Amino acid sequence: MTRTRLSRADRYDQLIEVSWGLVRREGADALTLGRLAEHAGVAKPVVYSHFPSRAELLAALFREFDGRQTVMLEEYLNAAERTLAGRAGAIADSYVGCVLAQGRELTGVLAALEGSPELERVKRESEHAYAEKCRAVLAPFVGSEGVSTASLTAIFGAAESLSHAAAASALTPEQARSELAALIVAVVDRA
Repeated sequence: MTRTRLSRADRYDQLIEVSWGLVRREGADALTLGRLAEHAGVAKPVVYSHFPSRAELLAALFREFDGRQTVMLEEYLNAAERTLAGRAGAIADSYVGCVLAQGRELTGVLAALEGSPELERVKRESEHAYAEKCRAVLAPFVGSEGVSTASLTAIFGAAESLSHAAAASALTPEQARSELAALIVAVVDRA
């Protein structure tokens, strides 16, 4: 059997894809570098050359998700009306939509990220950058004080809870999206 040699970038993408599949099927606890190598059909040194540790792999999975979430936000914002309701809807649609597109495996990766200060820092930095992007999007609809950090924390706490409830089928996606959009409008109107 002849193996196709992938470029480093293509191999990285393959390992990320296989990692998400492994987490989807068996949970985040099953994700080890050895199991990833086995499922990807490569030798362990190949995996270690991309991810020196399990922590690095988990951080990479989160960064990959975060990148997709940012792209999705831009797409929804480009299509939305330039009103508060339009912007709030775009933020809600993209946040909930990205979590739903990723599926339940995101919960396991997020829990693993909370398990170490280094990984938690990666998650917090990504969340901060995303929140700042949303703060800028909402800025035209608030006074000179802008959207406060406390308000952004409330919005994204609700976004995470509503999205995960939709992923677990406790809410419909539309319920999660509309509730989040309404919350964003209410928070911004209050500011």
